[in-house]
Amino acid sequence: MKLRLFTASPLALGAALALAANVPATPVFAQDAPAIDAPQIEAGADLENLVEQVAIPYERFQLENGLTVIVHEDRKAPIVGVAVWYNVGSKDEPEGKTGFAHLFEHLMFNGSENAPNDYFQYLQEMGATDYNGTTNFDRTNYFQTVPRPALERALWLESDRMGYLLGAVTQEKLDNQRGVVQNEKRQGDNQPGGLVFYEILETLFPDGHPYQHSVIGSMADLDAASMEDVRSWFIDNYGPNNATLVLAGDVSAEEARPLVEKWFGDIDRGPVNTPAAADIPTLSEDVRKVMKDQVAATSVDLYWPAPGITSEELTALNVGTRILGGLASSRLDEILVRDEQLAVGVSAGNYDFQRVGILNVSATLKDGVPLAQLEARLKQLIDWYIETGPTEDEVRRAATSELAGTIRGLEQVGGFGGKAVTLARGEVLAGTPDFYARQFETLATLTPEDVKAAMEKWMTRPAFTLVLEPGEREEEYEEAASVAEEDENASERDRSAEQITVSKERPAPPIDTIATLDFPDLQRTTLANGMQLTYAQRDAVPATYVTMSFNAGSAADPTEMRGLENLTIGLFDEGTEELTSQEIAETRERLGVSISTGGGDDRSTFTLSALSANLAPSLELFSQIIREPAFNEKDIDRLKSQTVTGIRAQMRSPQGLAGRAIGIELFGTDTPYGGVTTIESVESIGRDDIVAFKDRWIRPDNGEVFVVSDRPLGEIVSELNAAFGDWVAPSVPKGEKDFSSLASAEVKGNRIVLIDRPNSPQSVIYGAQRTDLDASDESWVDFTNANNSLGGNFLSRLNMNLRETKGWSYGVRGGPQARENAVVYAVGGGVQADRTGDSIAEMIRETSEFLTTSGVTAEELTRNVASEVGALPGRFETSPAVLGAMQSLTLYGRPDDYYEGLVGKYEAQTTESLDAAARAAIDVEDFVWVVVGDASKVKPQLEQLGLPIEVRPMEGSEAAGG
Repeated sequence: MKLRLFTASPLALGAALALAANVPATPVFAQDAPAIDAPQIEAGADLENLVEQVAIPYERFQLENGLTVIVHEDRKAPIVGVAVWYNVGSKDEPEGKTGFAHLFEHLMFNGSENAPNDYFQYLQEMGATDYNGTTNFDRTNYFQTVPRPALERALWLESDRMGYLLGAVTQEKLDNQRGVVQNEKRQGDNQPGGLVFYEILETLFPDGHPYQHSVIGSMADLDAASMEDVRSWFIDNYGPNNATLVLAGDVSAEEARPLVEKWFGDIDRGPVNTPAAADIPTLSEDVRKVMKDQVAATSVDLYWPAPGITSEELTALNVGTRILGGLASSRLDEILVRDEQLAVGVSAGNYDFQRVGILNVSATLKDGVPLAQLEARLKQLIDWYIETGPTEDEVRRAATSELAGTIRGLEQVGGFGGKAVTLARGEVLAGTPDFYARQFETLATLTPEDVKAAMEKWMTRPAFTLVLEPGEREEEYEEAASVAEEDENASERDRSAEQITVSKERPAPPIDTIATLDFPDLQRTTLANGMQLTYAQRDAVPATYVTMSFNAGSAADPTEMRGLENLTIGLFDEGTEELTSQEIAETRERLGVSISTGGGDDRSTFTLSALSANLAPSLELFSQIIREPAFNEKDIDRLKSQTVTGIRAQMRSPQGLAGRAIGIELFGTDTPYGGVTTIESVESIGRDDIVAFKDRWIRPDNGEVFVVSDRPLGEIVSELNAAFGDWVAPSVPKGEKDFSSLASAEVKGNRIVLIDRPNSPQSVIYGAQRTDLDASDESWVDFTNANNSLGGNFLSRLNMNLRETKGWSYGVRGGPQARENAVVYAVGGGVQADRTGDSIAEMIRETSEFLTTSGVTAEELTRNVASEVGALPGRFETSPAVLGAMQSLTLYGRPDDYYEGLVGKYEAQTTESLDAAARAAIDVEDFVWVVVGDASKVKPQLEQLGLPIEVRPMEGSEAAGG
């Protein structure tokens, strides 16, 4: 299994729904000049130029019923991002109704009077992409990106649930979504550190404060939610004059206005929610608490209440925390991680909400370091930073990197972070759609004095220190008051037709045409060093993306040294012959460039994301990283410590445990795709092994280059040759992978591996098999579309059964996982612990019936084909999406016109062709089932299935000898 270290603050995860010590007296902080000849981003001019490029022009109008409409025209692709934001969130919930804003968001997907089926059905019929709904403290939103011909259908859909919802809401739907949300809560609580966010809110905010309770709410309040609550919440908060509609994409305001008036204009006004007032609290004194959980390492977090998004100090606090612990070059990273090696990871951030914010600084303890030493040093460095303030160079690097990232992100019109969201957030939470522009104007002129003043004001107040240590939880999971008994007839009923009271007939508008995909033409040439270059031109933003892909991946690991590839690739940007890791980070920030390493089982990749104006110096840095890694022993030791922490995190996460186990069960330990990275294998790796891997695998005769850019091919070739043209392969033989062992590896199916994770409120289930499929097969498109009926999307049978009908899970999915030389089919998800056995029985039944007596229906075929065809333009909206698609074409040997040829393939599909593809590929009796849960509760349920069961302790636990 591929290991990539990921660390995230519990605050970031939660907010998305989200001492004596021996220390030196004087902190050490290097403030070196840039180490390569890169153009400096001088004060004022260049930042102002970047700000000018961050533009989202819009027109704003309001209907007579108060609906605010914002339209941004972007003609680069035949798609439109549609976002509806309601001015209500969890902070507006009355006492005893916590979690109701989020619960209601779920109900809004369960059908309205004229669209009575699950909304995901209509969205898929339209070919929508990037669709979802979210709730946070301050607002509730719904969004989708649709093909331009489906825009009117999307407006019909959104307007029907805004104006005509209540007649379609039933007690059954309420009960079902209550169960789904409670399983969403269990899923979050079940993660290592999953209870931390509750503690943060309860400590920072006093009783009665609107931000003290979490967005997801309490089990008891969710249990108590009634139909009268539903009716009142809708009437009080979902009127058009409490909403903002944003359209961004292939539409003008002139085109949009009559459509919006047609579908939204007759909806009556309602009350307007006045967002709950909330003071910024101040702790009376410092607070320190210790929590225990199944975490990989001890962490120390400090939290301070802060002002909300409309504060004049917001930008200064954002930049200040980035410099302290958010940038790759941050002070905490340089000192605590690189230089003194007291921590394996650090972070700092400002989590801004409408009324308040939370400042957070975090460090994760390195093995063998006393906690008191790290905690004292962390607090000392914070105090020193606040006292001295940042440098001019630090402020400008932080500003440049943020602006450059924003410019590259401007390609996306919808989704979680596109232009529609940016405009809606500003309008709803700050009172103006161009709020982002005001922030960036402040960013361009921000001074070190501004940052220092803001940090002094808010981070010298009493703080909440939270230490999270490995160990058994002392806090109890909050459980629902009762679990509703399954209605044996639920799956037989037509839920969409129950109790629907239609107050006004509003037929769905037709979709008369199909938006066609215009995948960019691919051009190929050869660089001076012999590497093949595949190029596509996209001019939506002034950016260039370059991936150098090498035929390696984790499949190149020696069986006795798993993790070598991952460790080696991670070390390339930790220092070169000329640059330290700190200098690399600072140079990247000055140039506004992102450089990432990654890959997968079959390839090792280096990806550059640069402003085209800075392409030459960005490629010079890229070249040094790839061609001249230093592999310093100090950096190797540090990255090995971080990797070990990542492995331990996997071994405590239910998903991580299941993922580590399933690969071994399917491939064994002696094949290129088998085995997992272990602490022992990482610790056995030395510098000579790393250098040898680099020489055998990361070389010009083992790689190729993929580029998407607004600049012409000739300029790209010239710049790449200047940076890489003289790169020659070393004299050692090129690496070769041997997949012959795959054929002889025995896999025994129809059995259960139960990994005991005590006190888990949910069980994670993975069922998987190796198939005879090849991702380059002609039948691949038929198989993947057939799987849309079984497990591939929200409306799939597995998900609709276990989530929408039974309410036992937050979500179940199934699908193929393609490698160059093997394809695995897997189904899985988290289910409430007391329904583990029942859930596997249902997965087996659904899959068996699908493969025998109940194949793809005509209705599913029509819907899935419409979805796949309609979604194509949205799937390749951005340059990174095109870049990834280009690499897939090469990896699986597909023709250049593969994506544009998909429409014809989908339209030729029949229920018979899809059934044949599915039945040839998978057999439920070949599945190996891996279950991670509390064995004392789960094993008796599994025994009822009649399959062999092997119970194992958690990897790394005392019972496992860890």
